[in-house]
Amino acid sequence: MKYIVTSALPYANGKLHVGHVAGAYLPADIFVRYLRLCGEDVIYICGTDEHGTPISISADREGISPNEVVQRYHDSIKEAFDGIGIEFDNFSGTARDDHYQLSRQFFSDLYENGHIKAKSTLQFYCEHDKRYLPDRYVEGSCPKCGATGARGDQCDKCGQIYDTTTLVDPLCKICGHTPIIRETKHWFIHLDRFTDQLKEWISHKDYWKENVRNFMLNLLEQGLIERSITRDLSWGVPVPLEEAEGKVLYVWFDAPIGYISSTVEWAKRIGKPELWKEYWMDPDTQLIHFIGKDNIIFHALIWPAMLMGQNKHYVLPHDIPANEFMNLEGEKISTSRNWAIWVDEFVKDFDGEYLRYYLAANAPEKQDADFGFKDFQLKINGELNNVLGNLANRVFAFANKQFGGAIEEVELDDMSLNYWAEAEPMFAEVKAAYKDYQVKRNTKSIMDIARLGNRYFDERKPWMAIKSDPDHVIQTMWLCARLLTGISVAMYPIMPKHMNRLRAMMGLRPVQNWDDYALRQGIQLQDVTALFCKIEDSQIETQLTKLHAMSQSGREKSYDPPKEQIGYDDFSKLDLRLAKILAATPVPKTDKLMQLKVDLGFEQRDLVAGIAQSYKAEDLVGKTVTMLINLEPRKIRGIVSNGMILAAHSEGRLSLVCPEGGEPGSTVQ
Repeated sequence: MKYIVTSALPYANGKLHVGHVAGAYLPADIFVRYLRLCGEDVIYICGTDEHGTPISISADREGISPNEVVQRYHDSIKEAFDGIGIEFDNFSGTARDDHYQLSRQFFSDLYENGHIKAKSTLQFYCEHDKRYLPDRYVEGSCPKCGATGARGDQCDKCGQIYDTTTLVDPLCKICGHTPIIRETKHWFIHLDRFTDQLKEWISHKDYWKENVRNFMLNLLEQGLIERSITRDLSWGVPVPLEEAEGKVLYVWFDAPIGYISSTVEWAKRIGKPELWKEYWMDPDTQLIHFIGKDNIIFHALIWPAMLMGQNKHYVLPHDIPANEFMNLEGEKISTSRNWAIWVDEFVKDFDGEYLRYYLAANAPEKQDADFGFKDFQLKINGELNNVLGNLANRVFAFANKQFGGAIEEVELDDMSLNYWAEAEPMFAEVKAAYKDYQVKRNTKSIMDIARLGNRYFDERKPWMAIKSDPDHVIQTMWLCARLLTGISVAMYPIMPKHMNRLRAMMGLRPVQNWDDYALRQGIQLQDVTALFCKIEDSQIETQLTKLHAMSQSGREKSYDPPKEQIGYDDFSKLDLRLAKILAATPVPKTDKLMQLKVDLGFEQRDLVAGIAQSYKAEDLVGKTVTMLINLEPRKIRGIVSNGMILAAHSEGRLSLVCPEGGEPGSTVQ
């Protein structure tokens, strides 16, 4: 049997936060590692979702190409995945030739088979910008719940989808003008044509999670309708019809096709360009999509219908283990107001596998979960350190002191055999739970095995028995070593690096398969160090302070009142020049400040700018920025800052004002 495991494609318009990881990526990575321990043939496929209105809006706002936005966030997301040990067989993107070709073929097959029809529809149109306003290009109040900031087709607050023209008080996101409603032509997939096939398919999915199966059954009961799969945009996969010039495929039509195009890319990369077909067209392949609950409709309804409508016989999803949401400190994660834990920043302060463990132990499998920094500290200190770490440390320290690090294989007495008899079915239960995606249950079970080991060690009291009954102590060491070996395999899918470290201390090879849980001969301890380190209160306080400080800028959008009018004479006093950044250095013991050396053509200056949270030092060197040069010098953190560079602040990020053209020292007017 073959497995294709996918995680929902992260959107290439922002960074990765812990909610993303908890829902779709860590559970998949753990499951894939488990399958490989069992010797299964599995590929883990993902990539970034690189089309849609948010990306083109960001590009317009920053004055750069959509490709530049995509590349920035693709690299950032991949780096965050690397930081927490999420390992894909292929991590691609949807703005690539293979994906364009395959997406157009998907559309053509559906169109030729009569599943796609064109019709006129009403859409917002901005007369000022001379363009249609799909999705996020228009904002207003939700017609369902009244929330402000609702986008053109869906409200983020209540989650409702509605007819675009029902949006209340709509405004163009580009210019702020009120749009008109104009007729346009779009292409719709008729989902109702797949009703019988979908009902037959879902009838065999009694093993699905209730939230997914019930969602599907409810939709089928209500009756399926047509859904638009094109948009009036320039960024995206062009619709492969002559009459559809200026139209692209809707992002949620082409995004899941990315699972296949990424597999095609993988096959080419390993030198076997046809190998992808052995996975996607083998009826025995199990296709498993890990997603968050907000993506159920696309993966459990629209995507299967798209696959059913193809001329090629693709496999349909075997399972869609959708998880619930991860909240943060009792509140819903919100990227717009910076109420989030960004993975790339988190791994700078903590071991990435600590995050893996906490999210596994607190997984939102059946209901929403909450990330709490103090709870995170409690889990790491109270479980990893005080339970598992304590077992390893006390066993290894005693073995080194009394036996030179040697732990012999011996026959176990009745007490030791009873403890092993209690532990062995627990290992079997862990293995079975992985197959059912129950990572939360497994973290508890593994810790229970470690607690069993500590209880056994305490009851045996080797520190007392060593003088009177050394054989008794040798048996104690042997059973503890067997328990730790078993734990190293059972915990491997969750914390692979730490478990291989544990095995290295025991002189064992890295984990290769599930059978490695059985210790078959004596061992010689190697370089023993603490397996885990504790998280201090000060570290948690720092994180909480940082979280609350960063979120303030994004809370309920408010604007400073306009300042008093000034005359042209006042404005003429500002000496704005182009400056080229020669060097950039973060100011020690600060989060925001960056020391810059700039070239003004006629001289060089030093200044301090609060941009360190938005730009890396290496990315600043060589940029030409706008600088106010006749501002009186000010000493900041002991550094004389002689000038000010201009930047715009939006959604928690600073964007430098970087005019095109011009030499350092040129006047900005």
